[in-house]
Amino acid sequence: MKNSSAGLGFDRIESIKGSTYKDSSTVIIIPTRGMIHHKVAASLMSMLGPMNQKKTLLFAAGDEVGHAYTETLKMVLAHPELKKWKYVMTLEDDNIQPPDAHIRLLESIELGPFDGVSGIYFTKGESNMPMAYGDPAHYAATGELEFRPRDIRGALNADGVMEVNGIAMGCSLYRMELFRQIEPPWFVTFADWKHGEGAKAFTQDLYFCERAKRAGKRFAVDMRVRVGHMDINTGVIY
Repeated sequence: MKNSSAGLGFDRIESIKGSTYKDSSTVIIIPTRGMIHHKVAASLMSMLGPMNQKKTLLFAAGDEVGHAYTETLKMVLAHPELKKWKYVMTLEDDNIQPPDAHIRLLESIELGPFDGVSGIYFTKGESNMPMAYGDPAHYAATGELEFRPRDIRGALNADGVMEVNGIAMGCSLYRMELFRQIEPPWFVTFADWKHGEGAKAFTQDLYFCERAKRAGKRFAVDMRVRVGHMDINTGVIY
């Protein structure tokens, strides 16, 4: 049947699929140095949430980022109401996410068998790299769990979802149940040297992803969710 509204502007309106009955309750955790740039604040204020669903923002100020995430999650899982919610979203005070980030990440985490899904953004600096780490196919074939930055060009051009070994936390969504299945502390910034192994260092996000991957969990990056990564000192967005 031909759409009688075609050409009148209504063809530009996207229908929302009938999934608002599903529980998409989300606790959003935002660690911060204490002052949030106005561009980041504007992106937080404009972020859409799923219709008719519970959402709350928790700010953790003045703490090391890994410790802030872990302690806030412990509080959430001990709370009589919040512990029943379905998702945890992590945002950071130097990231500018698109308005539909929450909705798109919900779509992609439910589409695939994923325990956590992030948007795509880049490290800061002249040699900035995509924050999409490691090839699960290589891990399955060889047993080597690596976190090298991936070539994302094909997935990015296709607005696809790429499975990876590790995701960053600047704009990510996780199943709440994941943090009951993995023992705390979940997020630790780690640097060490061991005889026979050499130097080893992890940011708090990849520290957690390594533990979760070894427990059989799965992660992906949604290329539709394109996140700006701001250098707070210069205002440059990568």
